Amino acid sequence: MNYGHFDDKNKEYVIETPKTPYPWINYLGSDKFFGLISNTAGGYSFYKDARFRRLTRYRYNNIPLDNGGRYFYIKDEKEYYSPTWMPVKSQLDSYECRHGMGYTKIKTMKNNLKTEILYFVPLGDNVEIHKVKIKNIDEKSKKFTLFSFIEFCLWNAYDDMTNYQRTYSIGDVEVEGSTIFHKTDYRERRNHYSFYSVNYPIDGFDTDRDAFLGQYNGLNEPEVVTKGESNNSIVSGWNPIASHGIKLELAPMEEKTLVFVLGYVENDKEEKWDSDNRMNKVKAHHLINKFYDEASVKEAYEDLKNHWNNLLCKFTVESHDDNLNRMVNIWNPYQCMVTFNMSRSASYFETGIGRGMGFRDSNQDILGFVHQIPEKARERILDIASTQLEDGGAYHQYQPLTKKGNHEIGSGFNDDPLWLILSTVAYIKETGDFSILKEDIPYNCDINNTGTLLEHLEKSLQFTLNNLGPHGLPLIGRADWNDCLNLNCFSENPDESFQTCDNKKGRTAESVFIGGMFVYIGKELAQLYERLGLDKKNQEVLSEVDKMVQCIEVHGYDEGWFLRAYDYYGMKVGSIENNEGKIFIEPQGFCVMAGIGIDNGKALKALDAVDQYLNTKYGLVLLWPAYGKYHLHLGEISSYPEGYKENGGIFCHNNPWIMIAETRLGRGDKAYEYYSKIAPAYLEDISEIRKLEPYVYAQMIAGKEAIRHGEAKNSWLTGTAAWNYEAITKWILGIKPDFDGLIIDPCIPKEWNNIKIKRVFRKATYHITIKNPEHICKGVKKVFVDGREQHSNYVAAFEDNLTHEIEVVMG
Repeated sequence: MNYGHFDDKNKEYVIETPKTPYPWINYLGSDKFFGLISNTAGGYSFYKDARFRRLTRYRYNNIPLDNGGRYFYIKDEKEYYSPTWMPVKSQLDSYECRHGMGYTKIKTMKNNLKTEILYFVPLGDNVEIHKVKIKNIDEKSKKFTLFSFIEFCLWNAYDDMTNYQRTYSIGDVEVEGSTIFHKTDYRERRNHYSFYSVNYPIDGFDTDRDAFLGQYNGLNEPEVVTKGESNNSIVSGWNPIASHGIKLELAPMEEKTLVFVLGYVENDKEEKWDSDNRMNKVKAHHLINKFYDEASVKEAYEDLKNHWNNLLCKFTVESHDDNLNRMVNIWNPYQCMVTFNMSRSASYFETGIGRGMGFRDSNQDILGFVHQIPEKARERILDIASTQLEDGGAYHQYQPLTKKGNHEIGSGFNDDPLWLILSTVAYIKETGDFSILKEDIPYNCDINNTGTLLEHLEKSLQFTLNNLGPHGLPLIGRADWNDCLNLNCFSENPDESFQTCDNKKGRTAESVFIGGMFVYIGKELAQLYERLGLDKKNQEVLSEVDKMVQCIEVHGYDEGWFLRAYDYYGMKVGSIENNEGKIFIEPQGFCVMAGIGIDNGKALKALDAVDQYLNTKYGLVLLWPAYGKYHLHLGEISSYPEGYKENGGIFCHNNPWIMIAETRLGRGDKAYEYYSKIAPAYLEDISEIRKLEPYVYAQMIAGKEAIRHGEAKNSWLTGTAAWNYEAITKWILGIKPDFDGLIIDPCIPKEWNNIKIKRVFRKATYHITIKNPEHICKGVKKVFVDGREQHSNYVAAFEDNLTHEIEVVMG
């Protein structure tokens, strides 16, 4: 069942009903000021950090679920309603929501009054624009009152929801003309405030939530709206809001546009107060004036669209498959940008309170983002590296506002350090910028203890070598990529977190998965050393890689597939010997990606086992069979019901590892089968089953042993976005950046004929045509560069600001 459709020309998804199976959201902002917005205008806004700089309030797991946001009410002589459907939920005569690249439009009509609201964050400004256009298409004039509504959060979202004995006494606002300033705590330690303004004279306002709603009313029936008159309330403590009351009259076919601006301002310490010792509003006035007229808003909106058009033109594909085209050209890179900005902090499944920027997560996110804005990727790599510990280990996350690591969601995940190598090499291959390796970076944010980025990478690899177990395989620590495989935890206390509780001491529990990672990423580091002319280091790394390959071949392979791990007692996990959890997806993916077992047939057997045991109509499950009871020695993974999350769910994050592995074996048909099973555009017709947005990836889909097989959870903020982009662009379509050029090595379905790809790489544009006359999956027979045949599929980087024609003939 469809709830909308793709508009590829405008790069939008058009939602045709407010009653989607779950709130279908979008993200506003691309730099510092961000917002989440649903198809009925739910969500919230924040500056940099969704925990410490939350501007507007949002209640997760609410009833109804998506209740609270950027709302408007229209009250005429007979009734009132919301032009965004929520929160009043009155029947509308028409409804359409368009989620685009960094903006959302909601168009509705009721009683011959057409309303169009455009929400977006302009480039370079810390404001969110709500442009409201209302047109009377009736034959008679219409009188009505428009009410705005946002609810301020008192900055720290955790305190805002927990520390009421304080927060109920600190709310502080100021009204100046048509602007409502939220200045809670400004008199004390804060130097920032927010505001909500409109470019029109107001007839009233409210800043007290209870005065606006009434003591016993909800957002669906505010007392102010029902009576049609603002109270002009000034809050003191309690719950600050911003609501404007504007009385309007429109003649037949008359149209009026109002611009509402939600903004954030930080003042320097010496400029905190004006000459009269009042809050300095100079920056706020500048922003209000900047977007006061419709023309300036239109210009900012066009700038935003052009910004995204420029980003998305850096890699495009033209094929026979519309779903492939829209995923590669629009929605997958767009999601990669969002995950780069958010990491795993703020979504409709992540509250913005519990998680910040993940060390592992953010490094992986760079893989799908680096080609869009390389300089931002560079900055992020340096930020991540500065939180690394001196022994090469890593905090599992850091807060975006402070950029300091913390243990709030645990540490000691032994895969973390290796990801820094992968993101750094990906950046250098994309840009050719080796200078990043010379950057002097702190350890643990201590400016008195530093090392170059290259030294950080060396420590990352050495951390794994310093933490090997009895079989020569990497120790798992608290966990590896699979946060829920807690082999040293042994938690019997339901009130403690698996990720933060004390681990048993010991150096026995090993991860075959990290071993595969070490081989794959170790080869990347070795290539880097070779390119730098560091032959001794290159050989040292390759020697350690060879040793790890031998350990995995001998101790990490078990009758048809790669083992998952050895537990605290030295027993096999992910083995045919186990009654549950016989086979896991992660080591099959990364070990084959690393080339392990390709020459001796073990890789082929492993991938055939994946197809036999893990494949379903909705994607590959993480393990099989799922655990039917809690196993103390395995941890959180066995605490989930069968078929959900890590316990046999379809973890979309690691499905692309199998896609990439299949391309290593030349099986393009299989790789593309797996790709199309989880790419959201292909699943639009089963939206009533999948439930989540059909334009972005979800982290997890319920597996074959689950009651709701095919139902997705945790959309938007997932490494799934970056890894699927990596799989489809570099391994299936086969356009791989390298230190000095592009390697073109497609692995596609046999039935495909011609594919056209545009790739902007460094300072040149490549128009690549792939021809498949023999209908094979893999193999390049001829390559023509600007009409001249060359004897390699390695196309050197031109960097001449010109366009080059590349023709690749498979065979």
